[in-house]
Amino acid sequence: MINYNGRNFRGVANSEYGAVSSETEFQYRQSSNIVTAIYSGGTILIGQLLATVDESGVLDMRYHHVNTSGELMTGTCRSEPELLADGRIRLHESWQWTSGEGSSGQSIIEEVR
Repeated sequence: MINYNGRNFRGVANSEYGAVSSETEFQYRQSSNIVTAIYSGGTILIGQLLATVDESGVLDMRYHHVNTSGELMTGTCRSEPELLADGRIRLHESWQWTSGEGSSGQSIIEEVR
């Protein structure tokens, strides 16, 4: 099982209606099969996510954040890990807003060291 504890990620790609950008940084923590993260950057002032992780490292998460327009945004996401040649993790994410217009999309975040 992948352990996400202490790993930091940054956005590298996103769909049109996504909020995560290359300025968004995530700080992951893990205890047992529960993963949490705090994130901020770009148009996101502060956000949190809560996820469960399965044996293959797939994350089933819920997230919420406040953006620079003062809006509280919420959504769901499924993140599938890819192990890179240098040992870092790339997460391929399928997300959907549960607030706002309810759009969905895909994003990629990568571990930074």
